Amino acid sequence: MHPVTAEVTERIVERSRETRADYLERMEAARQAGPGRGKLSCANWAHAFAASPDSDKQRMRDPTAPNIAIVSSYNDMLSAHQPYERFPDVIRAAAHEVKATAQFAGGVPAMCDGVTQGRPGMELSLFSRDVIAMSTAVALTHDAFDAALMLGICDKIVPGLFIGAAAFGHLPTIFVPGGPMSSGISNAEKARVRGLYAEGKATREELLDSEMKSYHGPGTCTFYGTANSNQMMMEMTGLHLPGAAFVSPNTPLRDALTAAAPKRAVEIRDGGNDYTPFSAVIDAKSMVNAIAGLLATGGSTNHTLHILAMARAAGLLITWEDMNDLSHVTPLIARVYPNGSEDVNAFHAAGGMSFVTRTLLDHGLVHDDVHTVAGKGLRRYQQEPFLDGGKLVWREGTAVSLNRDILRPADDAFESEGGMRLVTGGLGRGVIKTSAVKPANRIVEAPCIVFEDQDELLAAHKRGELERDFVAVVRFQGPQANGMPELHSLTPPLGVLQDKGFKVALVTDGRMSGASGKVPAAIHVTPEAAVGGPLAYVRTGDVIRLDAEAGTLEIRVEPRELMGRERARRPNLGQDHGYGRELFGWMRRAAGPADAGACSLFEAA
Repeated sequence: MHPVTAEVTERIVERSRETRADYLERMEAARQAGPGRGKLSCANWAHAFAASPDSDKQRMRDPTAPNIAIVSSYNDMLSAHQPYERFPDVIRAAAHEVKATAQFAGGVPAMCDGVTQGRPGMELSLFSRDVIAMSTAVALTHDAFDAALMLGICDKIVPGLFIGAAAFGHLPTIFVPGGPMSSGISNAEKARVRGLYAEGKATREELLDSEMKSYHGPGTCTFYGTANSNQMMMEMTGLHLPGAAFVSPNTPLRDALTAAAPKRAVEIRDGGNDYTPFSAVIDAKSMVNAIAGLLATGGSTNHTLHILAMARAAGLLITWEDMNDLSHVTPLIARVYPNGSEDVNAFHAAGGMSFVTRTLLDHGLVHDDVHTVAGKGLRRYQQEPFLDGGKLVWREGTAVSLNRDILRPADDAFESEGGMRLVTGGLGRGVIKTSAVKPANRIVEAPCIVFEDQDELLAAHKRGELERDFVAVVRFQGPQANGMPELHSLTPPLGVLQDKGFKVALVTDGRMSGASGKVPAAIHVTPEAAVGGPLAYVRTGDVIRLDAEAGTLEIRVEPRELMGRERARRPNLGQDHGYGRELFGWMRRAAGPADAGACSLFEAA
């Protein structure tokens, strides 16, 4: 084990000793109580299966017969979630084969940042994670289940399902992915047309035609953003069946993996010989494994928020410093768009998760001695699934990369450090994704231009006012200000300016997309402007230095002078209404800071 990986793990254990002990005590008490159906009155229990087929009713009369909960993010508007329409039938049939039943316990909302990007609805996006967690709790609180299957895949959905499942950590829980869509046009072509549109050189019809050729079928978007980073993390934590992450939907192998999930859930339920609850799978070691996988593959910056909130739900206290220290010793071994030219399907073909797991284990960068839903030890996840005569089996994954432009071993990595870093200084604390930023662009020092929202920046670019070196400060975008929307709409214009040779950077208390690209961006800056953080005192013309190499975010103004200025106030408070935003006011008020996960469900410890 690498000494830094071991040290970070141990300090998480020590920091979390009290909160983790409390969590495990609560989970053991829930286990000892047993499923509620054994304690329900006959009338109450009959309510729970009144609509079930007669064969299921007869089985469910026995309070000891295994019953599995299905919690799903299905909707048919969004490509990633549409495949889940078929999954409950596959799961119920597989459960019957092992003399169990499965019930659709509840649905959770699934909104798409790709649809709401740059729109008011994006202000609901981050807090939809907390709504999903609560919805998961509502689904499971009927207390009628021996295990749970979580059907979710995209940005806030998996973290929300995870947080909700953690509250029922005495139950064995398996995450069941849907898989990525088939590859469309090249990412380079998609980026080219977006850039032309940002410059006014392509029409909206041409842009729409390009986007439709990229997003064209069922499954997750194929770039390596938050959705696909979620799937990587569920493998690294051991909550997936091995190799489940990147098998495409509506294929025989995908269906076989889906059917295997309820069968395995029955095997690891309480009362069997291999009881493996969520609370045993998720511990300090498995969360460090998830972080290492994120860093090694250049995954989504959104997880610098989600991981902290997810861990806290299981009694584990993780900090940005932990992630930063791991980043310094975890090499970047994958180049997947936007960090490379190819997509997750090419990554999967090159060796995918089995190769990532193997090389990180071989170099002591992740822990093998963990519990997983597939059994003891992470080595199980260097295997990959395949069909042999129609039967699902696993074999050893490739020990060598099949495309070294996409995937490399840890001792011959693309970069010696991971794809994310912590930046600190006079403007607060933030994170920056460096994996897609060329070294020449990682240090920017220039006068800033202050914008109160992203629309102001887009309008200034359209007017031709940004043809110069500058640092864009976009403030009042934090969790308490407006729910911390992604600002991905800023990527094309800033990228165009960078391509013209200007030194540009972004500093914001908001988020960027999980597909954050080539422009250096210090994001999630905390304290946010809405609570009086330094960003609230910045003025246009102040010189800001963002140095991703040194990990600094500085303003060339003396602290006393800066904080002595009149504090800017968030404009347009009336925009807290419309598009459902008025329903989320309590979440904005309750949200913790970005470096505690920006969560409204529990106090940061």
